[in-house]
Amino acid sequence: MDAMRRSLLGQLARLSAGAALVPLSSFAQAGINQQPARREGDPTKRYGMLIDLRQCIGCQACTVSCHIENAAPLGQFRTTVSQYEVEHQESGELATFMLPRLCNHCENPPCVPVCPVEATYQQQDGIVVVDSDRCVGCAYCVNACPYDARFINQRTQTADKCTFCAHRLEAGLLPACVESCVGGARVIGNMRDPQSQISRMINEHSDALMVLQPEKNTLPQVFYLGMDERFTTRPTAEPVALEVLDPHGQEMGYEFHH
Repeated sequence: MDAMRRSLLGQLARLSAGAALVPLSSFAQAGINQQPARREGDPTKRYGMLIDLRQCIGCQACTVSCHIENAAPLGQFRTTVSQYEVEHQESGELATFMLPRLCNHCENPPCVPVCPVEATYQQQDGIVVVDSDRCVGCAYCVNACPYDARFINQRTQTADKCTFCAHRLEAGLLPACVESCVGGARVIGNMRDPQSQISRMINEHSDALMVLQPEKNTLPQVFYLGMDERFTTRPTAEPVALEVLDPHGQEMGYEFHH
C-alpha cells in the first residue's frame, strides 16, 4: 500500500459508544474573544453545512476531490473522513462509524482573534478564510482550532484549511466535497434562506442534529445528523489494525488517543 493511499485512509480506532443526544437548543451562546470586524462576502447569506452520517459510506471521494480542487500538498487535507470501529456497550456488536471532518466555520471562531496580522478572518457570510499574502505562518490559529481543521501548508508555509470552496460558491457551484459525495451526505446552503435545503433539513431534524465539541462555545456551523453523542467530544480510543503514514513513511498518529 503506497503512502498516498495510506494517508487517505485516515485512521481506524476502537472505542465504546452508547446512544445519547445533545439537542441544538442546549448550546451556550457565549463568545470567545474580541473578534475583528467581518469583511467581504455576502451579508445576506450565512453558509452552513449539514452532514447526514446515515448516507456517508466512507469512500473518501470528498477527500480526494477537495485535495485536487484546492491543490493541497501530498499528505495534507482540508477535509477527510475518519473511520472508527465501534463496539456497542450492551450487545458488544462491532460496527464501522464514519466521521467526516472539516473546518466548522464557527460563529465564534477561536482561530480569528489569535491571528496577529488578521490574515485569518471571517467573511460576512460566515465563511472563515485565510489571506495567504498576509499570513506569516506563526501557527497560532492552528493551535487555537479545537477541531484540528487547520495546518501549515508545506508548500506555501502559510495556514491552510477548508473554505467551503468559497471560490466555487461565488461562481454558483457546489464545493468539491459536496459535488463528489456519492451518497449525498453533504448539504451546504444559505441558512438565512428558509427555503434552502439546509434550512429545511435543520428545521426538520433540529432535535437530532449535533455539532463537535459544543462545550467549546464556538457555535460550529457544520451539523451532523445520525451521530452518537460520544463523538461530539474526544473519546478515549486505541488505534488498531491500520498504520497511517505520511508521504515520507513516518507515522502520522491518530486524532483520538490516550
